[in-house]
Amino acid sequence: MISINTNTASSMAAYNLGGTNTQLQRSLQRLSSGSRINSSFDDAGGLAVSMKLSASIRRTEATQANVNNALSFLQTQDGVLKNADKILSRLSELAQMSSDVTKSSSDRGLYQTEFSALTNALSSLTTEEFNDVGMFDTATQTSLNVITSQDGGQSVSISIADLAGIVADINTGLANGISSAAGSTEIAALTTAIQDLANLRATNGSEQQRLTFAADMLAINKVNLESANSRIADLDIAAESANLARLNILQQAGTAMLAQANMATQSVLRLLV
Repeated sequence: MISINTNTASSMAAYNLGGTNTQLQRSLQRLSSGSRINSSFDDAGGLAVSMKLSASIRRTEATQANVNNALSFLQTQDGVLKNADKILSRLSELAQMSSDVTKSSSDRGLYQTEFSALTNALSSLTTEEFNDVGMFDTATQTSLNVITSQDGGQSVSISIADLAGIVADINTGLANGISSAAGSTEIAALTTAIQDLANLRATNGSEQQRLTFAADMLAINKVNLESANSRIADLDIAAESANLARLNILQQAGTAMLAQANMATQSVLRLLV
């Protein structure tokens, strides 16, 4: 049957061409964005998983920053403790020299002057802070809790070093200074203080190691999460480029066939003329 009111071939060609154009637009969008999923229509389930993975990646990055800041705290703390070690070593040296029986009272007085200055310097170290957080303020808190996993399930406790306690012990053990010949009690007090300081630095070092391992684990987890998210959301450029070429050919063919279908009804004119 030949009719002019209904052109089924033209309608079907237009329908196919419309579908091809829609797919071509999506292909262009994917290639321009580099993402396989640009809307929930593309892959609803994949989008949901990708969103959760992306959030986990962002939390992992934030956790990494927090752990690195905690490492900086410990490194700064250890720098102060290292300086305190130098002061304590000099104090013990002065106490030992003051015990020399050949030294006069005036000699010991000079030692005491330096000893007092160094003791004050040691006391001033106890007020050091890192970003307004006291590194030796054990009166406020004795430790800080550092979250080491993106889900908040793991943490590491880092110490607020009790340097003030060491200073207090020194002030008690050497209440009379070293202006008089220092005895075994004064030297023993300084030896104990040095040992206590060594314990603080050892604790600091172990905590730095723990946080370093935690930072490494976070970095590995971030890489794995990014890889998993990439497999879901990222576009295979090579495959999509081939798909784009296919759709371009289909579009051109569909346009040509639509034109042919529209011209087919013109044969009716030959019957009317």
